[in-house]
Amino acid sequence: MSLRTTAATLCLVALAGAAACSEDEGATDPSPTTAESPADTTTTTIDPGTAGPGDGEWEVVEPEAVGLDAAVLEELAAEAETDGSNCLLVVRDGQIAGEWYWNGTDAHSAQEVFSITKSVTSVLAGIAVADEALAVDDAAATWIDEWKRTPAEAVTVRDLLSNDSGRAWSFQSDYQGLLGAEDRTAYAVGLEQSDPPGTVWAYNNSAIQTLEQVLAESMGQPVEQLAQERLLGPLGMEDSTLTTDPAGNALTFMGLQSTCRDLARFGWLIAEDGAWGDDRIVPAAWIEESTGAPSQDLNAAYGYLGWLNRQGRIAGAASPTRLGEDEGATEGQMVPDAPEDLVWALGLGSQIVQVHDATGTVLVRLGPTTTSSPYSPAKAARLVTEAVTDD
Repeated sequence: MSLRTTAATLCLVALAGAAACSEDEGATDPSPTTAESPADTTTTTIDPGTAGPGDGEWEVVEPEAVGLDAAVLEELAAEAETDGSNCLLVVRDGQIAGEWYWNGTDAHSAQEVFSITKSVTSVLAGIAVADEALAVDDAAATWIDEWKRTPAEAVTVRDLLSNDSGRAWSFQSDYQGLLGAEDRTAYAVGLEQSDPPGTVWAYNNSAIQTLEQVLAESMGQPVEQLAQERLLGPLGMEDSTLTTDPAGNALTFMGLQSTCRDLARFGWLIAEDGAWGDDRIVPAAWIEESTGAPSQDLNAAYGYLGWLNRQGRIAGAASPTRLGEDEGATEGQMVPDAPEDLVWALGLGSQIVQVHDATGTVLVRLGPTTTSSPYSPAKAARLVTEAVTDD
C-alpha cells in the first residue's frame, strides 16, 4: 500500500476491533479476501534464504520432530485459510514446523503490517537505551524542542512507549489528520497535551509517531537507517523495509513492509531475549522490561508498544481509559485460559506475531488490509494451548 494513500482509505490504522469508519469516510471493504483457489496446506520449504535463527538457513522440520501435533497445525492452517489469510508460519525452537501461503503470496511477498511496526519501534528504543543515547525516564522534550516550557515537557519516553502520555487523541486526529499530513511527525508533535501523563491510556498513533523525532535526534541518524543497520539487516529481514512519510520521516506507528518469514525472525529475537545467534541485538533486560509485565497501571494488556495476556484491567485499541474510571476498560484477559506470558505484536486486519518464550514458539499470521478480520489472537493461541505435545 502506498504511503501516499489518502487518510480516508486508511481511516483505521489500529488493531482490528477499533470502531469502523463510515462509508462517507471512504472505509475499505471490511470483508477478508479469500483465496482464488485452495492452497496445499502442507509444510513446504520455500527458498529459506540465509537468515534463520542465529546464523545459517531456516531449517524446516516435521512438526513431530519439535514436539508439535501435526494434525492441530493443519487445523490451524485450515482456519487461517478460511479467515482469508495470506500466510501462516509456525516456528519452534528456531525451526520452521509449518508454513502456508494463499492468495498468490509466497515467502517473499512483503506487505504493510500496520501496528506490528510499533513493536519494532520498541526494539529500536531498546537499542537507543543500550547505546545510552536516551533513558526511558528522560523527558521526550529533550529531543522535541516544541514541547519545552509547555505541559508536554512532563511526557517521558516511557509514557510514549506505554501509550499513557496524555497527548491529544481522537479518531479524527489519529485516523484522518495524522494520515493526511505530509509531515506526520510535525503533525503529531504539534497536537495538544490534553491530560497529565499517566492518567489516560489511549492507543495513540500520533503520540507514537513523535518517537520518530526522539529516536532520530538521540541516535543522530534517520530512523529507517537505524532500523536497517541495527535490526532488519542483522536479522536478515531482507524483504522488510521501514517506510517513510512524504516528508521523509520514518513511520514508527505503522509503515513496516514485511513477510511471514521476516517477522518470524523478529519474533524469534523476542523469544531469544534479544539475542541473534552469537550477536546481541538488544539487551535481555529490555525484552523483559517491555514484555514481561504491564508498563503502566491503566491497561494490563499492554507493555512497551506490544500486547500482553496479563490478567487485570484491560483496554482495547478503540477505548481510552482513565485512572479511577471503569469506562473503556474491563476486568479480564485478552485470551482467557491461555498462558499469561503470551506476547503479541498486532496490526490492523489481524496481522499477528505471537511469541511464547516458555514453549519456544513463534506464530506469524498475515492477511489482507481490512478494518476487521475473523482471525484473532485467540486463534493464534491454540498453537500453545493445543499443539504443543511435550509440555
